[in-house]
Amino acid sequence: MSDKRTDYISWDEYFMGVAKLSGMRSKDPNTQVGACIVSRDNKILSMGYNGLPRGCSDDEFPWCREGAPLDNKYMYTAHSELNAILNYRGGSLEQAKLYVTLFPCNECAKAIIQAGITTVVYDDDKYSDSPSVIASKRMFDAAGVRYYRYQRTGRKININL
Repeated sequence: MSDKRTDYISWDEYFMGVAKLSGMRSKDPNTQVGACIVSRDNKILSMGYNGLPRGCSDDEFPWCREGAPLDNKYMYTAHSELNAILNYRGGSLEQAKLYVTLFPCNECAKAIIQAGITTVVYDDDKYSDSPSVIASKRMFDAAGVRYYRYQRTGRKININL
């Protein structure tokens, strides 16, 4: 009889947890999105969160959602999925799986497809009726990228830092 623990977290809980933790690095006051890219053999390849490009000061660029295009965050921030793809330094992401806390927009969907990622596991799909997400799903379907919603377990994990 083994004394192995039986209450350990699943792979999906682990990787979605890493994506959520990554999102906590975002300076965005409204939306914190995180992503984690994983190999077919469950190795973490890269992570990302929504934020400004390297060298652009978090204090000098806008974080608001309203106002003229050059006075709000949308022209300046990079999404978590794109950051995770760009942060990867190991070569190919072919056949990888992406865990992300919010369903990818159409621009990130293009990058996901082009990078060779074949599965997307998302937690929230609050913009499901938007043209951006509808376009993402059309492209994923056409390109054979599988996507499914993360099944929350309700497990609470406390980390004291």
